[in-house]
Amino acid sequence: MLDDLSTKQDQGTDVDLFACPICYEPLIRKGPVGLNLSAIYRSGFKCKRCQKSYTSKDGYLDLTVTSGLRDYIEVQPVRTELFRSPLVSFLYERGWRQNFRQSGFPGLDEEFKMAQEYFEPAKGGLVVDVSCGSGLFSRKFAKSGTYSGVIALDYSENMLRQCYNFIKKDDTLSTTNIALVRADVSRLPFAPGSVDAVHAGAALHCWPSPSNAVAEITRVLRSGGVFVGTTFLRYSSSTPWIIRPFRERNSQGYGFLIEEEIKDLCTSCGLTNYSCKIEKSFIMFTAQKP
Repeated sequence: MLDDLSTKQDQGTDVDLFACPICYEPLIRKGPVGLNLSAIYRSGFKCKRCQKSYTSKDGYLDLTVTSGLRDYIEVQPVRTELFRSPLVSFLYERGWRQNFRQSGFPGLDEEFKMAQEYFEPAKGGLVVDVSCGSGLFSRKFAKSGTYSGVIALDYSENMLRQCYNFIKKDDTLSTTNIALVRADVSRLPFAPGSVDAVHAGAALHCWPSPSNAVAEITRVLRSGGVFVGTTFLRYSSSTPWIIRPFRERNSQGYGFLIEEEIKDLCTSCGLTNYSCKIEKSFIMFTAQKP
């Protein structure tokens, strides 16, 4: 089931899996084929239009616009920089993520089960786990054997290093079709219509521009492709009115939305069949590209 994706592409499409984040042209790859850590690490990638080269570092492939720059340093919003911290990246699976239960998150196993149900139309396809953190769900998607390949994608170098370390310690993932990619969710390094499913766990409230990110997700999804995300709601329909003004002001630098805003965001970017499940401040939502 986990056939080499390059074979699948040779038979069905004329675009490569990875694309240049600057001009979205397919990347030329030199090295062993395959969507796994070893093959990606030993490969070099180059854009045939702008001639920019991309290489792997510390187990992940850097496909950001700023990849390879020597002097320019781009500083992101505080909520983005927080998750680039080595300490936060280390703690993410060691207590940080588990605390989400207090806000209504059902726990990793149940969240995975819910996502898998939504991803039913994407069986056998390519899943991109954006803002994957330390790869909690990326690894679960890969181990399920449901998909032809899984890409664990995050902007944080340290989160990807944590993900790499977890994968190397798990013998069941050593030959699995999983790749680690550093990229900006608002500048995804994939050709239009090349991805079967996108997952974004506890991520939307951390994005500098959710509208740009969802537009990008829509661009890379194929027709019929599925987007599933979870996040914290600013408040829900069950939140008492007297509390809501305090939730408006106490966002702590994060972009917490309400359910109506999330639905509006998805539909305005061209996604259809929106639905969601809510528990306290937790929401899992899904939408599909027509």
